[in-house]
Amino acid sequence: MTSSLIHAPLGKESAYPSAYDPTLLFPIEREPNRQTLGTVPSWQGADIWNAYEISWLNNKGKPIVATARFVVPHHSPRLIESKSFKLYLNSFNNERFADEQTVLQRMQKDLSDGCGATVQVEITPMDRQPPGQTLQALDGLNIDGLDVDIDTYTPAPHLLQCVANGPAVEETLVSDLLKSNCPVTGQPDWASVQICYTGRQIDHASLLKYIVSLRSHDEFHEHCVERMYCDISRLCEPASLLVYARYTRRGGLDINPWRASHPAQVSQSRTVRQ
Repeated sequence: MTSSLIHAPLGKESAYPSAYDPTLLFPIEREPNRQTLGTVPSWQGADIWNAYEISWLNNKGKPIVATARFVVPHHSPRLIESKSFKLYLNSFNNERFADEQTVLQRMQKDLSDGCGATVQVEITPMDRQPPGQTLQALDGLNIDGLDVDIDTYTPAPHLLQCVANGPAVEETLVSDLLKSNCPVTGQPDWASVQICYTGRQIDHASLLKYIVSLRSHDEFHEHCVERMYCDISRLCEPASLLVYARYTRRGGLDINPWRASHPAQVSQSRTVRQ
């Protein structure tokens, strides 16, 4: 465990807070991990957190329940460790607030202070949830059905190959086989990943093998997406690239980081595992 995580609540027994407490948030510097990636290309992106266990009390002590979305910009110097985020959100449960806007402003200030950049916050009480929400797979050609031999389960960017003498293409590829491990607890993190690019055609089998090679890798969600982006960018040299992962919900939170060579819009629809 790195020294920066020694004091993190992740992997430790923690008492749930009985009162609002912004000091529960545990920020983690992004730069040390980015230094392991070599030359980091210029990118756009964000880390999108969806929270499904938001609650507080109104001035009469009546509980309000809601969902929330938090968008942390890619350029923030810090991210928030996930268990500390969960504990922080739960510290609102027994606290009285005048209205929803007060809660939103409090969360935005605390998270922006922790991340070192403005975090967008959206809160949606249950009576304003959009009707007819459906689960949707990520758009693109799913490559998981390829019949390939795989024997590498640690990051292996050398597996990535372009089609020999292949044409320039614009395509979107999807896999549900992304798995990495929490660097503190070793617990598995499951995700679906979408890769959109233009340029020399990437060999689909090589991409699938590369995605599976992260299976035993210990790294936070955001760092895994940045690693994939850098590896694909360096080895395949696409003219444009977007890497987007939607991770399975844990503790009432799912994390969905994306990095792209250009401004982009990504799907906000939940996948079946979220």
